[in-house]
Amino acid sequence: MKYMLMMHFSLQDWRTSRMELWPAQDMKAHLDYLRRFREEFASELVTVQGLLGPQEAQEVRAGRDGEPQVTDGPFPESKEFLAGYCIVDVDSSQRAYQIAARWSAGPGPGGAPLNLPVQVRQVMGGPSSEV
Repeated sequence: MKYMLMMHFSLQDWRTSRMELWPAQDMKAHLDYLRRFREEFASELVTVQGLLGPQEAQEVRAGRDGEPQVTDGPFPESKEFLAGYCIVDVDSSQRAYQIAARWSAGPGPGGAPLNLPVQVRQVMGGPSSEV
């Protein structure tokens, strides 16, 4: 079963403590943790992607004329944003939860675990090939 793990970050925290503002040793510790995370779960990870900050976000809707209507972000009504995601292929939801918890525990400034919220959602399967 495939699950999408979506890590969220508080917009307020991002404005004051985003990773590029961390001391160099804390940033290195976090990136080393992510490297080890990828190695440990390599057989179950389909993809892991971090996303640029919300200042790069664009919201798109279909316009009346068929052309995209694009709005800049971040959006004032947002309290948090999607910071990154993983797709895992595992045998159970429990295993997806274990991987999500390990991802959430990555170290932040001073080495304390970030414990960022990770939403776990099962990926819908396609139509059955059996008739």
